[in-house]
Amino acid sequence: MSLHLDDTSLLAQFQNPSTKEKGYTGIVKKYQEKLYWHIRRMLIDHEDTNDVLQQALLKIWNGLDSFRADSKLFTWMYRIATNETLTFIEKQKKRATVSLDQVDGGFQDKIKADQNFNENQLIWKLQLAIKSLPEKQQLVFNLRYYDEMPYHQMSELLETSEGALKASYHIAAKKIEEFIKNN
Repeated sequence: MSLHLDDTSLLAQFQNPSTKEKGYTGIVKKYQEKLYWHIRRMLIDHEDTNDVLQQALLKIWNGLDSFRADSKLFTWMYRIATNETLTFIEKQKKRATVSLDQVDGGFQDKIKADQNFNENQLIWKLQLAIKSLPEKQQLVFNLRYYDEMPYHQMSELLETSEGALKASYHIAAKKIEEFIKNN
């Protein structure tokens, strides 16, 4: 079963014309769920997340032939998913022709519209607090807190120094703590 193959084996399958689709399917099965939740934490909405994930997977398919393994496969895929997500957010902002506060308010409305939403539960307060952060801080916080990504890997993914990422995470955590205390 390809789900248990390591990245090198999956990439070798992908490079072989007779097993290309099997290799890609194995890569998708191995990483699709992680990518989905990475995107979902930034977009909140399931439908938007699926759309962005499909775009990211298409870019991954189109780019795998030229993947040079300068970074880990997972890091490369995360970068694509992150860029697709940020592009989607930017397009939403431009299409809406409203202020960033209104777009962020829209995300908060989506959180509150969830049938399980309970503003007194900490998990919901955490989601609202995260969505109140600037995009870069949201991204850094999600990668570190939820994905437990090490700073060196985050640095490679976001092309930012580890020191800047640590500072961004620390600031985000403080803002979240304040938000939860005050709401």
